[in-house]
Amino acid sequence: MTSNNEQAAAQTILVTAGTGKVGRRVAERLSAAGYPVRIGSRSAAVPFDWADRDGWDAVLDGVSAAFLMYTPDIGDPRAGETIRAFSELAVAKGVRRLVLLSARGEDQAAAAERAVRESGAEWTVLQAAWFDQNFDEGVFTDMILGGALAFPAGQVLEPFIDSGDLADVAVAALTEAGHAGRDYDLTGPRLLSFGDAVAAIGAATGREIQYIPVSGAEFGAVLTSEFGMPDQEVAVMLDIFATLLDGRNATVTDTVRELLGREPKDFDDYVRDAIAAGAWKQS
Repeated sequence: MTSNNEQAAAQTILVTAGTGKVGRRVAERLSAAGYPVRIGSRSAAVPFDWADRDGWDAVLDGVSAAFLMYTPDIGDPRAGETIRAFSELAVAKGVRRLVLLSARGEDQAAAAERAVRESGAEWTVLQAAWFDQNFDEGVFTDMILGGALAFPAGQVLEPFIDSGDLADVAVAALTEAGHAGRDYDLTGPRLLSFGDAVAAIGAATGREIQYIPVSGAEFGAVLTSEFGMPDQEVAVMLDIFATLLDGRNATVTDTVRELLGREPKDFDDYVRDAIAAGAWKQS
């Protein structure tokens, strides 16, 4: 009979987007549990890029399971066909388990989800709410530091989820039995508007930070002028935002608690921990 450590040593798990908000946490948790991890990123020892198919074969060598996070977004028009091709190659090379990080309520993600379900691997799809960490590690960070978040969300409510909770669920799906063939609808514990989230950060940091609801066109202009995002990518993002921010996701699920045996992290606790880690410090 093999021990848990021997079982872990026999598996290499690929974590795509392994330096990002969720992937980094997935990789850290797997490594801490004794699993060999291959980081999928352009700067890794074995480079990986969704757009460079010539590198896929090497990054899949010896891999038994893979965490898939498509960038720039799972709803990108290229995601479905790309995920399908990668999943087919992965299965052909002996990968037995695929865990896809998708987006809750994002119609545009359907093609990528279907590709994983039809891959022939043991699959799990994680349909996640907006990440807490978008406010301190993502696209909102500079705006929060600048004192105003302008975003086309109106007063819609969102059950923000912590990336650490997502990582814990992903690790379970990658390493434990009982998750194959499952779609998991993953949220945080309560609903907040984007204005509520900004107010919580402002109160905790002692700074005045505004939330400014804007139109999609106005936000698109910011993505182009301040972030240098190409027009085609801006159009894709605005289409996705129009879907996700129509109120369809204004519900909370118990999935994190059912899977992990504990409550998901509250947004206020995320803010407290982010501040303790040095977030939102002004130079």
